[in-house]
Amino acid sequence: MNTVIRTLLGAAMISAAAMTTTLPAQANSEPFAGVVLVPPATPNTEASGFRRGITVDYTTTLPAGSVIVMTKQHALYFILGNGKAVRYPVATAKKGFEWKGTHSVSAKSQWPSWRPPEEMRKRRPDLPAFMAGGPKNPLGARAIYLGSSIYRIHGTNEPSSIGKSASSGCIRMNNADVIELYNHVRYGAIVVVS
Repeated sequence: MNTVIRTLLGAAMISAAAMTTTLPAQANSEPFAGVVLVPPATPNTEASGFRRGITVDYTTTLPAGSVIVMTKQHALYFILGNGKAVRYPVATAKKGFEWKGTHSVSAKSQWPSWRPPEEMRKRRPDLPAFMAGGPKNPLGARAIYLGSSIYRIHGTNEPSSIGKSASSGCIRMNNADVIELYNHVRYGAIVVVS
């Protein structure tokens, strides 16, 4: 026990000595001799690896790795478990295109190409039949496909739509946010849209 205490005290004295420094002479020619305080490292949390979303308290019976989209709140929650989730702002379906349901992640794509559904092209004849992936593509940087539905969680080339009811049913995210989600969400993960 005494050895442990001596080791800890020795380590503390070495740490204190390491934090003491002498800076170059100041304008008044007095050298600074004191302790430099170094802020503690950011502790690892359940949300390590997440830089974009906000970690929030969120209680659910769904397993960690699931995704919940709250359309009225324009929010997507990536479930971490232990009562925590990462929340992202999203754009959801505009009036008349709302839907609710549970799917699983069936595919993921980087800079996906886009084929607007026929119904959409009837409403918007100006849309092309096909658009290659890239920064001008409405699906943005990543797409996460939901089961066999026509819906997906994807990026956007219209970031001003985030936080609004603006889509034809898909869930839009800022490109940096969807890249982060894409890196964490797994194939088969449960996605609930309510």
